[in-house]
Amino acid sequence: MELAERRGVETRVYEPAEDSALLAAVAGERLGSDARVLEVGTGSGYVADRIVREVGASVVGSDVNPHACVAARERGVAVVRADLVAPFADDAFDAVLFNPPYLPTEPETAWDDWMERALSGGEDGRAVIDPFLERVGRVLAPDGVVYLLVSSLTGVDAVVERAGEEGFSAVAVADESFPFETLTVLELFG
Repeated sequence: MELAERRGVETRVYEPAEDSALLAAVAGERLGSDARVLEVGTGSGYVADRIVREVGASVVGSDVNPHACVAARERGVAVVRADLVAPFADDAFDAVLFNPPYLPTEPETAWDDWMERALSGGEDGRAVIDPFLERVGRVLAPDGVVYLLVSSLTGVDAVVERAGEEGFSAVAVADESFPFETLTVLELFG
């Protein structure tokens, strides 16, 4: 890919930041090398790549953004263009990781570019989290686990409540505070 084309892809793909590093660290500490893992919203493939390299687990990434799929493939991640967990088989994964778009955004904010979609979680920050929680249980193997990164801006208690409505128990397994928010990784299990 030409450098100019590559720069265009990078501006349309969420690059790893503190949230990505936190999710990768938590999952890396908790997953075994025999785990079958799905990373929803893989973006650049940073988290999936770290889990493969550091843990040796089998990881598939998915993302609705075609530019993210290209970036993750270039990193060596097996990736599928998908909306959340739609194309995956029932009971296929021991763990699902997700760093969703969670920033609350005004209703009039247009979702007209890929970076906006990677960041914007709708008015309450849960526009993508809620459908994910509705669907993720289908692809989890018995005794499977979800590692979901959420922000205090999104309302961690509201996410935990919603997870409960979908049959999950939730435990906060890591927190990291910043001047404008606290990031929390929730471990969800059935």
